[in-house]
Amino acid sequence: MSARHSAVQVLSSVIGDGNKLSDVLSDKKIVIDDKDKPIVQEICYGTVRWYYLLESILDSLVDKPIKRKDQILKYLILSGLYQLKFMRKPAHAVISETVSICNGLKRTSAKGLVNAILRRYQREADKLENKLTNELEIRTSHPKWLIDRLRQDWPEDYLSILDANNNKPPMYLRVNQQNISRDNYNKLLNEQHITASKTEFSDSGIELLTPCNVDELPEFNNGFISVQDLAAQLAIPLLRLERGQHVLDACAAPGGKSIHILETEPNIASLTLVEKEKSRAHRIEENLLRMQMNAKLKIADLCQLDDWWDGQLFDRILLDAPCSATGVIRRHPDIKISRTPEHINKNSQLQAELLHAAWQTLKHGGRMLYVTCSILRQENSETIKTFLQSHPDSKLETIQTAWGIDTGYGQQIITGQYNMDGFFYAVLLKGLNNA
Repeated sequence: MSARHSAVQVLSSVIGDGNKLSDVLSDKKIVIDDKDKPIVQEICYGTVRWYYLLESILDSLVDKPIKRKDQILKYLILSGLYQLKFMRKPAHAVISETVSICNGLKRTSAKGLVNAILRRYQREADKLENKLTNELEIRTSHPKWLIDRLRQDWPEDYLSILDANNNKPPMYLRVNQQNISRDNYNKLLNEQHITASKTEFSDSGIELLTPCNVDELPEFNNGFISVQDLAAQLAIPLLRLERGQHVLDACAAPGGKSIHILETEPNIASLTLVEKEKSRAHRIEENLLRMQMNAKLKIADLCQLDDWWDGQLFDRILLDAPCSATGVIRRHPDIKISRTPEHINKNSQLQAELLHAAWQTLKHGGRMLYVTCSILRQENSETIKTFLQSHPDSKLETIQTAWGIDTGYGQQIITGQYNMDGFFYAVLLKGLNNA
């Protein structure tokens, strides 16, 4: 199976069946040769990132929509349009290869249609795109509901957020300074001819000039570094960890922040990790093993306290809550296709339930950090405002930082700000109102 054929299979699974792009690309059900992985990833991520634009172009090139039973042809044509518009490949080669895939898809009779559509686009690209891209939904390739929500929440910034969502993300590393200093790890990178720079807001962060495979990173398998966006690295310092504390990571998968807790304060009394999904818990175990670290892992629903909690109150709690992930669209462009307003409503309800459950396990005088990778106020500042109103023993601590936007109920980084992902943070203190 050719690289482009594999890409079409991936797109069908993601766009047609609603599976996560990153999961499908790592799923062994679709066989992709190692040498083909870069081009398959480029075609898939690019086609999904620009899906709404490419779909509009396709609609303008055909007299009637492609039939439901032939959706695989739609994904084939979209991938071809992406290559013609965004990839520096000879047009004749892209068209020829895309048409030839019809054989492997058992759609030989469609070869003429696919060829005609792609060749028409090649001839009329400028005219078509000038006509289509007046609409913000098409030009920025975002669903209308999300554009409207971003405009409502961030009226001065929503256009920059839309642009940032369509950019390829940077690659950040977090150095495990229990093993090596950031300066010394930078030297290891230089020895491998990997150009990197130290980050401004995280004293253990490094940004790579050019992203690379983790296998190319020195001492990765020995736990010297983790791959983590700079915005995510800013969370754990807000916990103010101290020796001898009992700590809970309430929604722990895939374990990056759990490991950061142990790197920051290896002398805490205990770290309990709760994760509901067994498959995601396996990721935590893999990461702990790679970093040669230990923690108490509980596969359970956080809200069902009797299933996992022994009654020992925690000094610190990290609640990295499930959310829309609208702050990491540039890393996971399929979010634009898979999310709906209904998802946001369900998330905010779940977040309220998780906050209430975790709060019951926090000591008087304890500290909870609420984090999301969302940029929607409904999941962030509005969730915290409602929580404070319903929990009189809670108090919001103002986060004093050189980064982010103070929403009045927590600190928000919007996507692209300081070249970071979109993240939200709120620090909640227990019992201090009544002290």
